[in-house]
Amino acid sequence: MDVIGSGKENLMIKTGEKVLHWAPRVLGILFAVFISVFALDVFGEGYGFWETIGALLIHLVPTYLIVGAVLLGWRWKWPGGVLFIGLAVFYIVMTRGRMDWVVYLLIPAPAALIGILFLVDWFRKRSRSIDADDD
Repeated sequence: MDVIGSGKENLMIKTGEKVLHWAPRVLGILFAVFISVFALDVFGEGYGFWETIGALLIHLVPTYLIVGAVLLGWRWKWPGGVLFIGLAVFYIVMTRGRMDWVVYLLIPAPAALIGILFLVDWFRKRSRSIDADDD
């Protein structure tokens, strides 16, 4: 039996599900672009053309890892979420507190948030399919 207002609530739930589905993907792409900006410092180093290209490719390694995590999470949310959280932990371990706290808000915190969003989306879909099996 339909309850008054259930259509509006259903629409809100579907909108929330879409936001939860797309948020980690969009944020992951934006995070990759943000991290890529740091690789642009190679252009001010005075290298020759090929040295600059090589340095740029090396400086983009974090971007490759983030793009890989986005692609993995796009298809498989659970491993993508774990990989994003792993990248955040890896950064913290590698820097061992040598950075100012603001750096931790700009680099590992967004990665961890994206990972958590992937995991929440995975868990929500998983629990929803389990609930559907119980009916």
